[in-house]
Amino acid sequence: MLDLDKLRALQADALGGQPLDVLIVGGGIVGAGVARDAALRGLRAGLVEQQDLASGTSSRTSRLLHGGLRYLAQGRLGLVYEASREKRILYHIAPHLAEPLAFVFPTYRGSGWPHWKLRAGVKIYDLLCGGQNLGPSSSLTADELRRQLPQPKSQGLTGGVRYFDALTNDARLVLDTLRSASRQGALVANYTRLEEARPAGPGWQCTVRDVLAERSYEVAARCVVHAAGPWAQRLPQSSIRLRLTKGVHLVVERRRLPIADAVVMARGSRILFAIPWRERVILGTTDTDYQGPIEALRTEPADVDYILDAANDAFPSAAIDRTDVVSTWAGLRPLIAAGRGGPSDISRAHLIRCSRPGWIDVAGGKLTTYRLIAQQVVDQVIRHLGRPPVACLTARLPLLEEREVAGLSGIGPPEITEKIVEHYCREEWAVHLDDVMVRRTGWHFYYRDRRPIAEQAANWMAEILGWDQSRRDAELARWQEQVH
Repeated sequence: MLDLDKLRALQADALGGQPLDVLIVGGGIVGAGVARDAALRGLRAGLVEQQDLASGTSSRTSRLLHGGLRYLAQGRLGLVYEASREKRILYHIAPHLAEPLAFVFPTYRGSGWPHWKLRAGVKIYDLLCGGQNLGPSSSLTADELRRQLPQPKSQGLTGGVRYFDALTNDARLVLDTLRSASRQGALVANYTRLEEARPAGPGWQCTVRDVLAERSYEVAARCVVHAAGPWAQRLPQSSIRLRLTKGVHLVVERRRLPIADAVVMARGSRILFAIPWRERVILGTTDTDYQGPIEALRTEPADVDYILDAANDAFPSAAIDRTDVVSTWAGLRPLIAAGRGGPSDISRAHLIRCSRPGWIDVAGGKLTTYRLIAQQVVDQVIRHLGRPPVACLTARLPLLEEREVAGLSGIGPPEITEKIVEHYCREEWAVHLDDVMVRRTGWHFYYRDRRPIAEQAANWMAEILGWDQSRRDAELARWQEQVH
């Protein structure tokens, strides 16, 4: 049986012992990337996350590594180039989490996406990938597109284009990045909240609280990197101002929409995707301003209707309705508040700002560019520490060795076994049932009849972590509350 109390006490002793070179606040993809890069460059790094790792935006994306064809249409060539380069890097350092995926974009007469423009656009897209995209783009006639897709909307169809990006597993990318960081010496603590941060000499004295053990302790750090995503505005030291936008995704069974490639579904200037995910299809996403409580974010009926309308407009014969929806998720994009325009017009560029000596705020950006953002952040940390420059290794070193990947969740959900659940508890910081069901496996999103799976996983976790019957029942109730 795993003694979780003892492990968390050791974790607290390690974080509160020798001063850190850098304390990272936020266990999403950016924080994970900073922790790995810092550790690989020889810095003593610690990371704290107030909830579970990847529990915010970083487990609620479209699960794509992409340059962003839409950003190309907006003239944001720099962002497309950066993301395209990073997409290729991730394909090389984490091939289990970067599966090449073709996208088909149908074109229609009178739409804002004419065939000639997209035909030129995908060629530019390939060039911005350095001529080394994950597959060559091509132009499709109307007849070729009809053969490519299952009964697309025919009225006004002029053809289409086909180009390549990659499918990933967003939460798994965070966890594997943190596993890599931990193996290089980084200290990782989930369910640990930063309560206070005070300037102290050349660095910062931070009070953190283990919310599971209900214990607060002190952590000294020469530098603090604040990468809290949608929560970035909550700390008084933060200089970040955000515009939060909401993105909702639906999952349906692939037999209801039997597509071989991903499909771009245009709705005016907005584009949505139908993304094949093993025996499922992910539909999304919405992009609307959100001003409510972060903790109360949820999928609303209007969100479901909007996505289903887009899917049924693209594939009229599919007739997908709410009963076909297996699961949903909703996430928040922490975009930098700048300028006006609709949510889709706001830049996805990132911002790194040293607002006070030794305090670095980082926000914005895309899942695809997390490694580059982390590299730029750690460059600033090293300059602040007055250390000689150290080369970044994250673009060359594999995220994990092959033996560390085997049997675990890659793009799709892993096999439902006690061994895999035990691994998540012992090696990946899982302490609650929803940690396993939602983020480490995706079982919650993939299976329609998930209650029996949750009960079995709870039984296994009870044996591994020493839960009694009341705790097991409480974990099942927590899982239902978290996801509903």
